[in-house]
Amino acid sequence: MSSETLSSANSKDRAYPLEYTRNIGIAAHIDAGKTTTTERIIFYAGVVHKIGEVHDGTAVTDWMEQERERGITITSAAISCNWTDKKGPFAGIEHQVNIIDTPGHVDFTAEVERSLRVLDGAVAVFTSVEGVQPQSETVWRQMDKYHVPRLAFINKMDRTGADFLGAIESMRTKLGVKNAHALFLPIGSEENFNGLVDLVEENAILYDDSDSSMGANFEYAEIPAEQKDQAMEHREALVAAVADFDDNVAMKYLEGEEVSPDELKLGIRKATLSLDFCGVIPGSAFKNKGVQPLLDAVINYLPCPLDLPPMKAFDEDQNETSVEPDDSSKVAGLAFKLWTDPYVGKLVFFRNYQGTLRKGSSLYNPRTRKTERVSRLMVMKADSREDIECAYSGDICAIIGAKNIVTGDTLCDRDLELTLEPPTFPEPVISMSIEPKTKADQEKMSIGLQRLSEEDPTFQVTTNQETGQTIISGMGELHLEIIRDRLFREFKVEADAGRPQIAYRETIRGASEGEGKFIRQTGGRGQYGHCLIKLEPNETGEGVELEDKIVGGVIPREYIKPTFSGITEASQNGVIAGYPVIDFKVSLYDGSFHEVDSSEMAFKMAGIFAFKDAMAKAQPVLLEPIMKVEVSTPEEYQGDLMGDLNRRRGQIQGVETKANLCMITALVPLESMFGYSTDMRSMSKGRANYSMEPSHFDTVPTSLVENIVKASPRSAPARS
Repeated sequence: MSSETLSSANSKDRAYPLEYTRNIGIAAHIDAGKTTTTERIIFYAGVVHKIGEVHDGTAVTDWMEQERERGITITSAAISCNWTDKKGPFAGIEHQVNIIDTPGHVDFTAEVERSLRVLDGAVAVFTSVEGVQPQSETVWRQMDKYHVPRLAFINKMDRTGADFLGAIESMRTKLGVKNAHALFLPIGSEENFNGLVDLVEENAILYDDSDSSMGANFEYAEIPAEQKDQAMEHREALVAAVADFDDNVAMKYLEGEEVSPDELKLGIRKATLSLDFCGVIPGSAFKNKGVQPLLDAVINYLPCPLDLPPMKAFDEDQNETSVEPDDSSKVAGLAFKLWTDPYVGKLVFFRNYQGTLRKGSSLYNPRTRKTERVSRLMVMKADSREDIECAYSGDICAIIGAKNIVTGDTLCDRDLELTLEPPTFPEPVISMSIEPKTKADQEKMSIGLQRLSEEDPTFQVTTNQETGQTIISGMGELHLEIIRDRLFREFKVEADAGRPQIAYRETIRGASEGEGKFIRQTGGRGQYGHCLIKLEPNETGEGVELEDKIVGGVIPREYIKPTFSGITEASQNGVIAGYPVIDFKVSLYDGSFHEVDSSEMAFKMAGIFAFKDAMAKAQPVLLEPIMKVEVSTPEEYQGDLMGDLNRRRGQIQGVETKANLCMITALVPLESMFGYSTDMRSMSKGRANYSMEPSHFDTVPTSLVENIVKASPRSAPARS
């Protein structure tokens, strides 16, 4: 569908037709100014009457206590506003703009991932000094993944070293955006940045820098004489680029005719929707400059729901179908975020792709095959809420009343029985143990961890069956630190965190024999069990083999199984540090019994003693888990990262170069991988990624055994 004509499918009741709706995200590297930009947008749109500042902890979209304390965005915040462009194809028409302000820190990349999955367009924010930064690349790839049309806002033009054209060039070289073109040029830079040259309208916007205005007021004027040649050159380049996407602009360009502002705007819109073009706007959100032109560009160039291809879905037979924005169709949408609100309970953030969802109606969840009742509908404005009666196709809202929902669930009319493609999330890369300080905290911690893992798909909770520890896993140390902080503040849980215990193993390198005797005389019937075994190493990975070589009935058949049971039980606690023993063979070849005093229990104990005796003489060794680690990094950081892996006792297995990326494969002990995520990002400025999986067990160096023995379960106090 196209937004150039009104859709007859739109409901007459809706305040804003789909053509006049924009669902956008603000995304960038940390500290590029996303939240500050969002704050200016909602101020100029009249949502708030006082500008909030990140550094003061007063930003509307940074509403969590942790966000205001740290000055960073942790969770994506949704907010709605209205804006009317004064010029161009949409002149005088008020639009509804739904904005999601996303985090920039790599630890919270899941928030960006799920937001981009349901948004129609995005504004990528870059700084004028650094240009494209490491997390900018990650965000850009996420936009590519979900085919999101975008604009670029080059922020902080007032900073020392600001270079607008240099930032555009970094987009072309680092992001591969050949068609990144200026829609505006800055007038001045650094402390002299005081306006914009509009290349489309061919005029200038001059800002009032007086103390009372602080850049909030501006006026239109002629392009400064000293910038006319530069403006003409860049407009020519802009028109030439747009000509590749718009036949009308192409014809006029080739024939040397003037392209009007409205014609050029329609051409830029088509180019932007193609995903092969990105318009770039300079500004300084903190100094209130460039924000209104950015909003105008959002209206003119970013898509409405009708501009995008139908959303792919699959029916119950896994046949591909599609979902299109149409208020009169049956409801279908995606639950993309869960949040526990202290006032209204569990919120399900929902992007409605099709149909009209009304308060009090029911939605079907194909995953659970159950129906969920929608008791209330809300539009979220950061941490405030506004009740609504219904949500139309293309809307983003919050549902209250749904119970059994997880991120990525499709909610639809029961007659549809279809599934929308959910967002995908990276696997956690770091883990730590967490223990409640008191028994009273145990139950509260379990409830808190369950709710937090429901909200955050990249946060996982597991229990180590061997150590009994609760292990929490996430995307980075900051991620887990925030989780701990939320447990304390929201769920009142006092908990200690530390490194999870590594599941070491023990084995033997030599052969030996062992004897086990269990004799007890208690006045009445005694206990007697006696066995001899031969213990030898097994092939790596072959596990445990038990062989019965008893001949002549020296141990009766009924006592063979209890003896092996004792050997197996003893192997769960090795002689070095009490860890399970793996990869060995045991042959039971001799023993003796007493006709009256022998019993199953006596021979089980004899088996335990025999194994301990034999293992102590069979060159026991301690084994540690070795991980296969794959690191993907730009070539410039290859040497540093390989050196770091070597320092971690890693063995480099291979290095492969693809394009500008280097793939390093190594085998590294798990013990030395703690903290690697943070160190790797520090060495590569956040541009490297890694994954790891278990490979095998290998012998622990002798120099490290003593410390491991001291920290082993055998040395630790017994758990209550």
